Amino acid sequence: MRPFLVVLLGMTAVAATPSRKGVQIPIQQYKLPNGLRVVISEDHSAPTYSICVTYNVGSHNERPGRTGFAHLFEHMMFEGSQHVGKGEHFMLVENNGGSLNGTTSENRTNYYESFPSNQLDLGLYLEADRMRSLAVTQANLDNQRNAVQEERRLSIDNQPYGETSEVLQATAYDNFANRHSVIGSMEDLNAAKVEDVKEFFRIYYAPNNAVLVLVGDIRAADAFAKVKKYFADIPAQPAPPETDLAEPEQTSERRKTLEDKFARSPRISIAFKVPAGNTVNWDAASLLSGVLTTGQSSRLYQRLVKEKEAAIRVVSSVEESRGPSLFIVEVTVRPDKDLAEIEKLVYGEIARLQNEPIADWELEKVRMQSKRGNAEHLQGTQFRAELIGQLAVYYDDPNLMNTRFAKLQSVTKDDIQRVATKYLNANQRTVIVTLPGAGDGK
Repeated sequence: MRPFLVVLLGMTAVAATPSRKGVQIPIQQYKLPNGLRVVISEDHSAPTYSICVTYNVGSHNERPGRTGFAHLFEHMMFEGSQHVGKGEHFMLVENNGGSLNGTTSENRTNYYESFPSNQLDLGLYLEADRMRSLAVTQANLDNQRNAVQEERRLSIDNQPYGETSEVLQATAYDNFANRHSVIGSMEDLNAAKVEDVKEFFRIYYAPNNAVLVLVGDIRAADAFAKVKKYFADIPAQPAPPETDLAEPEQTSERRKTLEDKFARSPRISIAFKVPAGNTVNWDAASLLSGVLTTGQSSRLYQRLVKEKEAAIRVVSSVEESRGPSLFIVEVTVRPDKDLAEIEKLVYGEIARLQNEPIADWELEKVRMQSKRGNAEHLQGTQFRAELIGQLAVYYDDPNLMNTRFAKLQSVTKDDIQRVATKYLNANQRTVIVTLPGAGDGK
């Protein structure tokens, strides 16, 4: 396949050159004078397309006393704008055969829709109108503040182990930007004022702080002409301040014990700080997690669930962040089991990873699992649009879509052993033990 050739009228364009191996997603990049980055990926296999606008703002950008703003805006952005009334965004999308949603993380906020391909103008119009003229009113703020607080009650305050994740994050990290939760606190949400919300919108919801991605049955030249039509006159804003995500070195174990009236079994949550995403060490940590807990042949499943019959469930994960990330192991323990002994078993398996290379079959297994998951995700235009936007915001490189999987597959047994030795140590871990507490959990 030859490199893509992009010709634009007075605009900036960058063409991505596909590598020779694996599935290649066509990537064409553009930039409007107001700073809006545009990425278009043609796929004519079905008469649909997805649009995703990713804003370079998440909970990392919040300040003390005003947590939860990024997630609050995920809700506020559906409350109407200059030419779209309250509730009309949902109605217009669904009545024209589409679907929609938005998500917030520590690092970014995105909004996406999928439509039949003959509804390109509608998707662009809706996203442009709310970027230009969101309706930030006291009534809308009060309404969505209540919605977010109810979401917090349902997903955290009244859920088994809901508090555990927040406490783990706040204990493992020192930097405020990293240590508070995405959903924010009830107190901070109550303290939010309309003026605060308007300023947050002005700073972060500007075209020069966003990436617009289109994936699907569209023609790039025609699509970009429409993007220019709808977005070019939205004014840029001064660049938001950079957020320092650096963490001081951790030199000793951190530990807390919680009582949870909703929990029915004890849980041990263990976290280690690992490097940022898009690094060799993060890739190795991701595969290391698979060796420990993915599938019934994984080490911790075999040890804790099968052999010792001490755990109901054991999982691990690696967060992907532009700053320090967390490698987390969670063990839900059978009643009346010795928690200290189970912790020792976990650390014993980590020590084995540190002291001897994993087996060839283990590496092949986690590589194949990664390959399968990658293939499944790439089937849909919506996932591709979301991922391209995230890669552009996180690493300024949407073409990582075509290279990151190969990088993951190039991780070696030595890489996994090195990362386990360097980062999964006693003086770098945070342990939260959650115990079933008093109360009926209702």
